[in-house]
Amino acid sequence: MPVSVRTPLPIVRESRVTTPVRGFLVTQAGSAAVLVAAIVVALTWTNFGGESYERFWHTDLSILLGDVRIGLTLQQWVNSGLMTLFFLVVGLEARREFDLGDLRDRRRFALPAAAGVAGMVVPVGIFLAINHGGPGLTGWGVAMSTDTALALGLLALVGRRVPDQTRLFLVTVSVVDDVVGLIVTAVAYTGNARVMPLVVALLLFALTFVMRRAGVNNGYAFVAVGVAIWFAILRSGVDPVVSGLALGLTTAAYTPMRGALERATDVFRSFREQPTPELARFARMSLVRSLSPNDRLQRIYTGWTSYLIVPLFGLANAGIAINVDFLRRAVTSPITIGVFVAYVVGKPIAVAGVSTLIEKLSHGRIRAAVGWASVLGSGTIAGMGFTVSFLIANHAFRGTALDEAKLGVLAAIVASALITWVVFRVALTLAPAHSAVALLGDAVQLTDLIPAVDDDRDHTRGPADASVTIVEYGDFQCKFCGRAAPAVGELQADADLRVVWRHLPLTDVHPQAQMAAQAAEAAAVQGKFWQMHDLLLRHQAHLRVTDLVRYAAMIGLDTDKFHDDMLGATVAARVAHDVDSADLSGVAGTPTFFINGRRHYGEYDVATLQQEIRVARKRASIVASHAIKERK
Repeated sequence: MPVSVRTPLPIVRESRVTTPVRGFLVTQAGSAAVLVAAIVVALTWTNFGGESYERFWHTDLSILLGDVRIGLTLQQWVNSGLMTLFFLVVGLEARREFDLGDLRDRRRFALPAAAGVAGMVVPVGIFLAINHGGPGLTGWGVAMSTDTALALGLLALVGRRVPDQTRLFLVTVSVVDDVVGLIVTAVAYTGNARVMPLVVALLLFALTFVMRRAGVNNGYAFVAVGVAIWFAILRSGVDPVVSGLALGLTTAAYTPMRGALERATDVFRSFREQPTPELARFARMSLVRSLSPNDRLQRIYTGWTSYLIVPLFGLANAGIAINVDFLRRAVTSPITIGVFVAYVVGKPIAVAGVSTLIEKLSHGRIRAAVGWASVLGSGTIAGMGFTVSFLIANHAFRGTALDEAKLGVLAAIVASALITWVVFRVALTLAPAHSAVALLGDAVQLTDLIPAVDDDRDHTRGPADASVTIVEYGDFQCKFCGRAAPAVGELQADADLRVVWRHLPLTDVHPQAQMAAQAAEAAAVQGKFWQMHDLLLRHQAHLRVTDLVRYAAMIGLDTDKFHDDMLGATVAARVAHDVDSADLSGVAGTPTFFINGRRHYGEYDVATLQQEIRVARKRASIVASHAIKERK
């Protein structure tokens, strides 16, 4: 009987979730242009709209809650209200890196954290030296904090070929900036803080921990407590944006667990059998609860903060009335010069200098996870203060002094972007081997795959000594694995690539996946795993036992032995071993790829995977060269 051949589905660019850094970076990069446009609009509005800019943003907007009145201007609502959500997202991303990214190895946090602290202390010292004895001393906090969103966005524009690890280093440095900067805002630039509202805020903050431990997953409950915390801190006299950062840093991140996904499938199956509103609500809750609170909050707020809140902050604060007299004063003003030099000179000196010093003092045991060009480029692009800088400037200055401080910040943004472009341009013009070391460094990378590939146990295609190994956890009945198969097949034309398949049959949604995996293992007993693998992915709609036996005959197997092996305990144990390794590696869905032991997040089309393979190959070359030097 002829086999029904199913035409392979077209490759779909699937956007997979849970990247510790990439999804955040893509969104921030896209929002950089929106923010720059908002700054241009603010400057245009101020200089051509008369006093309408100031009148609009200083409009009072009060809220009355019984006898309690919250009276803020529109600008203050943006700065202290909406920006709380931005710092919530910053805190969420930092926590994700601690839980899922490279920073789960806490030793990797030490160097960028120290660089971040130095990147604040040195610029502040420069600002104080330039403003010594002058009225600008009170604004020392303006010159210390990096704007995470703007720096990441412009880094993506001026350094398009910069590896993700560079951005991760910058995220760590700038998050330290944000934390310390907000603490400075709360302590040094707050008047007479009231103790009782702060105590209330701390008690409410502790309540969020209790709610999480008690299994409360109702988002509205946390929103209510979060608003109460914000209001309590506002009443204390401290800038309430710190509440967003604190809540973000304490919100755990984790990949969906297979058990939680299976429970969600069971609930959905019940809804399919009996579609009632109650079961629909349970199904939705089960799906949502399978994701970490960190992931859920990022999904809700990242787009809003990147494309609306931060640009709105720029529009509300970047308005400076620029004329000849103002520029003449500003270019000689210690405030403008101090802010500009602190950011453009102080940041890169501090970040690169401390990183080099720590590596020397530790004899290489503590080093940056990136190369010298990435460290220096992170330092130069860190010379972009905007959100926290403007927040502090609004506390420290008034009138002309405030405009001078803002001009220094904006001029530093332009200069830092240009210098960063030069740094990475130089690095990319080096010989390929030197360029790779300059950008990627030679530090040992963390691996996510457990256990490592074993040629005696794993099913492999390609040379055993290939510089790059790509491992796919797959399910023969999974339509996404079917869509990824042509991409993986195209990659196999690379003579220096080894491809590995590990089983992860999702039996709760694919009832024939387990037997299909055992069929592939039964074919492996007779030395034809990959022939069966290819057939199964091409014929995903026909995976009954009779179909599997027919495929065995097509590729010339002993069908009786194949049938007995397929139903035997040995091949079932082999599949179970792969499933156990998936659990150890934090894999819950298919297809999931690992490239040289590092989990690949994001799309799995040919172009994306080839780019990741190129980076992995460069790293492998660096490691090999380093090993040769050590042997000599």
